[in-house]
Amino acid sequence: MQKAYLYQTRFGATPQSDGTIRFALWAPSCQTVSLEIEDAPPRPMTRDAEGVFTLTADCAFGARYRFRISEAQAVPDPASRSQPEGVHGPSVVTDPTSYEWHCRRWQGRPWEEAVIYELHAGLLGGFDGVRERLDELSALGITAIEIMPVNSFGGTRNWGYDGVLPYAPTQAYGDPDALKHLIDAAHAKGMMVILDVVYNHFGPDGNFLHDYAEDFFDHENNSTWGTGIAFARPQVADFFIDNVLYWLMEFRFDGVRIDAASAITDHAWFGKLRERVVATVEPGRHVHLILENENNDAELLRDGFTAQWNDDGHNVLHVMLTGETEGYYEMFAENPTATLARVLHEGFAYQGEINPYSGKKRGMPSGDLPASKFILFLQNHDQTGNRALGERLISLASPEALHAAYALLLLSPMTPMLFMGEEWGCTTPFLFFCDFHDELANAVREGRRKEFAKFSAFQDPEKRKTIPDPNALSTFDDSRPDREARATIEGRIWLDRTRSLLSLRKRHLIPRLPEAHSLDATIIGDKSVLARWKLTDGSILSIAINLSDHETCRITEPATLLYSSAVRRTVEELPPGSLVAGLELNA
Repeated sequence: MQKAYLYQTRFGATPQSDGTIRFALWAPSCQTVSLEIEDAPPRPMTRDAEGVFTLTADCAFGARYRFRISEAQAVPDPASRSQPEGVHGPSVVTDPTSYEWHCRRWQGRPWEEAVIYELHAGLLGGFDGVRERLDELSALGITAIEIMPVNSFGGTRNWGYDGVLPYAPTQAYGDPDALKHLIDAAHAKGMMVILDVVYNHFGPDGNFLHDYAEDFFDHENNSTWGTGIAFARPQVADFFIDNVLYWLMEFRFDGVRIDAASAITDHAWFGKLRERVVATVEPGRHVHLILENENNDAELLRDGFTAQWNDDGHNVLHVMLTGETEGYYEMFAENPTATLARVLHEGFAYQGEINPYSGKKRGMPSGDLPASKFILFLQNHDQTGNRALGERLISLASPEALHAAYALLLLSPMTPMLFMGEEWGCTTPFLFFCDFHDELANAVREGRRKEFAKFSAFQDPEKRKTIPDPNALSTFDDSRPDREARATIEGRIWLDRTRSLLSLRKRHLIPRLPEAHSLDATIIGDKSVLARWKLTDGSILSIAINLSDHETCRITEPATLLYSSAVRRTVEELPPGSLVAGLELNA
């Protein structure tokens, strides 16, 4: 069995079999580039017709280096594996064999076993801090952790979506070997590890690509987040495909979640990625390609992508639980009960209809897809952190209705995802934070406040000043989940609830989930839906949920009661703010 893993990428500093290091940089805007390794004179690199500069050199692991692109400017490697001095410092030649893997027989887990836990490594104490949480998460029934982006970014704290060096784990969380240790430890406990990756833009601090590779960008397809990326160019496509394979093969991640896939304008890139992954990953190993995709592109899910974050499911449940209809929740304000029924029955709510928020068509039919293709959640970094004050759902919804929605999340055949702290009913806010300085810090702070000026609660300029400064250290500290709350009465109730629901899922549902499909979803009252799914063995799962605050619904008592969230109810009654789940076992 292998003790270490190495994936040979097209770009960056890659060890060769003879002990040398191959350096490669795509710099089509330059005619000359030199490699500067610490304590050694600059060495000219060879340019090919594509503008790829290469040089193979004797070089010790741990050596710092830069690329000299002009007399006045030297830049870090865009495919750097390590940036111990930050995104403006030199890159480091890493040794992929320095970490000896212990869980070498790990083959991953089939997707239907996934119970995902999204987390921010920086808030949990870095890679070592996350590793210390694995036992308690495993004991709850979590089978996969999803780590928000770890790529190097400007400063020492960030959500990670402002990264500029996608191959280099940020030193703020630990070195590359610490990340491998975390993944190795998770595998030893039977847990998958999924990584958020951001390929649709680069952050505003530390991105030097414009200075030597202007062809990397597509200025005709800019997005909300930044300058568009020219994925149709082979060098750009390879840069990001190699990045996925680098994480899967060298770090042994079990999958990646591609952020804002709708901003990747070359649709053909997704097929290229999947083909390369299938051709490269070892036979029998489970790896998962996950999308966050505003386009609701069901065809990608049919073509082999594992699953998609189901924003439609979250958004309609949020409207029903909170009554909020501003911003993108406007898309779900009209007849949310029917929308929830469609989500439970067909996966996506928008399947080609006009999105009233954007005025454009959104989505495509998805009703033929297995339920596990849709990742359902009540909270995540986006929908919590993009609120002005970062409130969690527990502070916005009634306890009874939230309990019912939480049971729906964990007992539905859709793939469930929790956000860190949700398992104990965490009330700590999760805020937008970063670590920029000077004019950039001012622009981010004021841009954040201006963003909320259209919301009724923040139309007063003085009120907008109460929105926390993203750059303040206190904003980061205030976002750290309060673990002491786990020991409170409410915390223990939530933990017991999470453990109980996930135990039911493991025992009764997971063995029956492969290819589970919806049968129907029926409106049974105000904010009330009855959904049924046919499971693999022919059993029927039924879930009746009532998110009304006043109306009791009539239901047929399930043949085998799986779970009821109601404190008191009579047979065939579904009280306000409650859920009943049952199984009709196949004889």
